[in-house]
Amino acid sequence: MQTRLLGTTGPQVSALGLGCMGMSALYGEADRAESIATVHAALEAGVTLLDTGDFYAMGHNEMLIGEALRAAPAALREQALTSVKFGALRDPDGGWSGYDGRPAAVRNFAAYSLQRLGVDHIDVYRIARLDPNVPIEETVGAIAELVEKGHVRHIGLSEVGADTIRRAAATAPIADLQIEYSLISRGIEDEVLPTTRELGIGITAYGVLSRGLISGHFTADRQLAPTDFRSMSPRFQGENLQHNLSLVEALRKIAEQKGVSVAQIAIAWVLSRGEDIVPLVGARTRERLTEALGALDVTLDDADLAAIEQAVPADAAAGDRYPAAQMSHLGTDR
Repeated sequence: MQTRLLGTTGPQVSALGLGCMGMSALYGEADRAESIATVHAALEAGVTLLDTGDFYAMGHNEMLIGEALRAAPAALREQALTSVKFGALRDPDGGWSGYDGRPAAVRNFAAYSLQRLGVDHIDVYRIARLDPNVPIEETVGAIAELVEKGHVRHIGLSEVGADTIRRAAATAPIADLQIEYSLISRGIEDEVLPTTRELGIGITAYGVLSRGLISGHFTADRQLAPTDFRSMSPRFQGENLQHNLSLVEALRKIAEQKGVSVAQIAIAWVLSRGEDIVPLVGARTRERLTEALGALDVTLDDADLAAIEQAVPADAAAGDRYPAAQMSHLGTDR
């Protein structure tokens, strides 16, 4: 497995990370046994970075990862690095109530995550979205105290803009920024990515297949459950969906010419953007994981990249990546 450095202050990690959210929430039913088997298969393949959030199904995802780690061979368990997002407030009905970045809340969230994961430290810890009522310096400072005490190894950020990144980095060393980045979500390229590169901060890119939209497996007639995030996502609605799937078909032609899948070429494109970027793949099954890992063997030359750019230009996607009510919490506008 290829490896990359997570920024200048972060750990060495596998070139691909495993995003585990879909094993618990927001993308339809998932099979628990298959989810655990997928985590094990990822570890066996050399994947080291496991990404979760304490609010994914109200702690379910952390407990799932904890169970998978306990059942894994010791050598694989020891190589696993946990990346945890915190701060999102939920209610018993599954609703969302904002974000809490107060230092006392940071310590509280961390205590519960350590228990659910069954670990003595979290490798990368980050607030999921900026709390508009708490300066980022206070939130990052609280994580820095957890680092001093050995409960956290590295500080991360999630979905924040260039100014917030600079303020956070002036407070404590930042290992990486987790943010959406894919062929059809390229908002970080203007300001965010230049800023992280200037400051030596890595990127863990989520949504590299845009929640399955550019995986090559999503079809216009697919029925989504009301609880599936994509049933509310603008890019999966009506004419937007038809337009976006036409981009996928253009990408499919290039993939077929190279003898790879659409998902593999989409992941390979993110990998090609720089050694400081680690794509998170949201595989929920061993089959999808195997496909994603195949992207590591895909080499894109200048001609390939030019063809991809022509097929899926920047800003080609129709619709925002989140519903309007959630866009204000994001560090980039697309």
